[in-house]
Amino acid sequence: MVTTHPPETETERRRPLVRRRTAAATPEDRLAALGCAVSAALLSWFVLHVLLVSPGWPADLAVGYLLFLGMLYLVTRDRLGRLAAMDKLVSTVVFTGALGLLLPLLFLLAYVVAEGAPNLRLNFFTEDMSTAGPSDPATAGGGAHAIVGTLQQTGITLLFVVPLGLLTAIFLNETRSRFRKPVRIFVDAMSGLPSIIAGLFVYAALIIPNVQRGVAFLSYNGVMATLALTMIMLPTVTRTVDVVLRLVPDGLREASLALGASRARTVWSVVLPTARTGVTTAVILGVARVVGETAPLLFTSYGLTLMNANPFAGAQESLPLFVYRYVQQPVEAVQQRGYVGALVLILLIFTLFALARLVGRDRSKRRTGRVRPRRETR
Repeated sequence: MVTTHPPETETERRRPLVRRRTAAATPEDRLAALGCAVSAALLSWFVLHVLLVSPGWPADLAVGYLLFLGMLYLVTRDRLGRLAAMDKLVSTVVFTGALGLLLPLLFLLAYVVAEGAPNLRLNFFTEDMSTAGPSDPATAGGGAHAIVGTLQQTGITLLFVVPLGLLTAIFLNETRSRFRKPVRIFVDAMSGLPSIIAGLFVYAALIIPNVQRGVAFLSYNGVMATLALTMIMLPTVTRTVDVVLRLVPDGLREASLALGASRARTVWSVVLPTARTGVTTAVILGVARVVGETAPLLFTSYGLTLMNANPFAGAQESLPLFVYRYVQQPVEAVQQRGYVGALVLILLIFTLFALARLVGRDRSKRRTGRVRPRRETR
């Protein structure tokens, strides 16, 4: 049986074979992409606005984007071949998808900065709302009580979550217990728990019975908010650390065990130092999961306009509650105060992320500072 190949065209026979990386972008590629974009925009405008009646700008954007992808594929295939054309098409789809997710985030950040930055003053970090009224300007009063509450609640949550999440992930990944599968199913199920359910559980199981009995420690306070946030943050940290521990090469474990180290010593001295950066990333994801939660705090810490630095007694404010309370008010000055709180919350999150990355940075690339021995001269 003889296999016949389709005859090459005259253009393919004359085209020189040039080696290049598939993902490399040359000036000719950029000009071709720009030409395809302009052609797709003009063609979509002609079809939807001259020949037909456009239903709106989303239809224009969708048709223009599809035409751009088709033109880019055909032009790249004619210039570089099918493999490069397919790679360019997929790369363009991935890039535009990432850009489509990034633009709303940038718009949100720009909007919060534009609304909150003009009214941000130093007194926001040093005063509470005890001296500010509804008719006062947005620069009156501050959110020091909310900042203290957020830091305390997030810090206590980390004290609960980091050891429990780390130990649970080690149990799921480093042991051969028969209870691993039920624990993993439970962790996966808890990952999809709505945040308001956690707040309602703490409210119904702890706060309501103890408020009726007059137990101040188990009533509205920062610790109750911490319990609700722990239920939300723990599955996220556990699953992420579990994935990170799986990425540690088995050869490191086997080498440690072969040298006589116990399994616990191997986990403590080999596995965890290797996965330190990933564990820090897991903590960052956990903080991002809970630091902006508002629903569970409505049923647990309740909120307060005064400073309360004791999370074990009395209601306590936090930045999400501060923003929630003031943004929905009909007075413009009060709304601006809420935008200031949102800006400070974003800055606080960025600061916590920077500190976490600084703590979990890779120190293995530092120079050891060894001094080379001098050669003996005769």
